[in-house]
Amino acid sequence: MAKVILGMTTSLDGFVADQDGRAGRLFPDLAALSGTAYMNDLIEETGAVLMGKRAFEMGDPDSYVGTYEFQVPIFVLTHHPPRVVPKQDEHLTFTFVTDGVHTAVAQAKSAAGKRLFRWSAGPALPSSCWMPSSSTLQVDIMPVFLGTRRRFFDNASLERVRLEKIDTVEIGARTSLRFRVKQ
Repeated sequence: MAKVILGMTTSLDGFVADQDGRAGRLFPDLAALSGTAYMNDLIEETGAVLMGKRAFEMGDPDSYVGTYEFQVPIFVLTHHPPRVVPKQDEHLTFTFVTDGVHTAVAQAKSAAGKRLFRWSAGPALPSSCWMPSSSTLQVDIMPVFLGTRRRFFDNASLERVRLEKIDTVEIGARTSLRFRVKQ
C-alpha cells in the first residue's frame, strides 16, 4: 500500500491563499520548476493525488491532461461533483469522491500502488483530518507575505504530533521541507 505525503505550499507567514482566495503568488516559479531534478523526483515518486474541490478548480481541469505535473489518477474530495467530467486519458483520470475523506484516502492509496500518494488538499482538509497514515509532511515555503485569509493547518489540534526533519531543498526562491511524522 502507498505511503502518504501531505503537501502544501505556504507563504512565509503561514497562509495558503490571499484575501481573495487565490494562491497565484505562491507559485510564480512553476514554469522554472519544470524539468528540474526537484520536480522530476516529485513526479516520479507520485502514484496518485488527492485534492479538495477548491484546489481542483484553481486551474482549468480540462487542460490537465498532458500539462498538469502529475499525470496519475486524481481523487477530488467534494460534496458536488461537476456535471461534466473533465478530459481524461489513460494516465490522468478523475474520481470525484462524495462519501468522505476516509474513502478518498483509501481509493488514492490503492491507486498509487507502491508509489507515493500525494495529498495535495486545501488547508481545511489536512487541518481537520490529519491521520497517522500521513507518513510524510512536505511544506514548501515561498518568501511572500499574504497576511490574511486561509492558513495552513488553521484551527488544527496538532500539539501531540512529533516531526523529524528528513530533507531540505532550496530551489530558486522556494524552500521545501520534508518531515517524517513520528507516532
